[in-house]
Amino acid sequence: MPKPSVALQLLLPELRLLKTCRGPRGGLDLVVETTSPWGECPRCKGRSQSVYDRRWVTIRDEPMRRAEMRLVIRKRRFTCRPCARPFTEFVGGIRPRYRTTERYRQAVWDAAEEFVDLKLVRQRLRRSSGLLQRIVYERLELRRRTRLYQWTHKIGIDEHFFRRNKYLDEREFVTMIVDHKNRRLMEVVNSKRSDDLCAALTHIPGRENVRFVALDLCDPYKRFATTFFPNAQLVADKFHVLRLIVPALVRHRRLVAGSRDNAYLRRLLLRTRRSLKPCWRIRLMRWLKQHPLLHQLYEAKEALHRLYRIRGHARAKRALIRLTDTLALSTTPELLTLRRTLLKWRKEILAYFYSGRLTNARTEGFNAKAKLVKRRAYGYRSFLHYRLRLLNACR
Repeated sequence: MPKPSVALQLLLPELRLLKTCRGPRGGLDLVVETTSPWGECPRCKGRSQSVYDRRWVTIRDEPMRRAEMRLVIRKRRFTCRPCARPFTEFVGGIRPRYRTTERYRQAVWDAAEEFVDLKLVRQRLRRSSGLLQRIVYERLELRRRTRLYQWTHKIGIDEHFFRRNKYLDEREFVTMIVDHKNRRLMEVVNSKRSDDLCAALTHIPGRENVRFVALDLCDPYKRFATTFFPNAQLVADKFHVLRLIVPALVRHRRLVAGSRDNAYLRRLLLRTRRSLKPCWRIRLMRWLKQHPLLHQLYEAKEALHRLYRIRGHARAKRALIRLTDTLALSTTPELLTLRRTLLKWRKEILAYFYSGRLTNARTEGFNAKAKLVKRRAYGYRSFLHYRLRLLNACR
């Protein structure tokens, strides 16, 4: 049991110590009352000294050396004559209708920052999971509100898998909106549909400021960005364009050389020709001459890589026209499909060369961090909790 001088240092400044006693769990109870001679009405902000009742209220305070601390406050009930209604006096550091002090809530937040999961926090503070979750996600929401700002001129859009909806038997995806200028995550939306994205992002002002939007080759995102950002130019992500021909290349490689003895060929096919050593380059080209169809797919893949090594929008435009004209002469279905995709996204692909070579690499990095956040929690049931965790992890 601490001495009265120590207990006085633990009190809130508006309280006076009456006595100390042992708590129910071996902690400390401080029996206190307020020192102000009047109370302030929460409705009209008028002062009143007309006390007609008193009641005892128990408030959890910040633990001391892992021992539970409670404030047993003798609160007064005042009568407000202008309002003709009673009210209970307010104590600084304790929100109305709360049973915890702000110091206690800050201690819970500090413990949540220190430990990996809330289970360890519950064991340390010996409190229910519901109370701890309310405090933690309340703090996360307050922290999120301090970082609100307008749209910037470069953003990125991408999605990742969130969970499987067992009632609708479908997969739910989360859309991430990334600010490339400030290198942070702006917003998270639980949908990929264009209408849902527009409704969820309307509250952010300044969408006319957006000049470039980096996105993968996804039609819903293309419709959303075209409608929602009137002054923006869409930029097709370089990685998603380069991998258009990769599935067909891998599939045909398995048909002609699917044994483990030729597994090294897969690594050679997916690497760019200029990055191979001369001996491996000669060996690969000799092998490809034996398989003409696979050779055509490989040359199309190399042409896409050469396209993105070009400097200048005009040169890239001419190179893309030559590539699509060459693909039109082929009879391979995969190459004709590639040509149609390149023509459909031609404007967005060429925007890469005058947007400062903008890609969605940072958005993909935040996707990797989102998977780590979800793995640490063993999944999330509530999207609202997942959103707050993700916005604070990628700030």
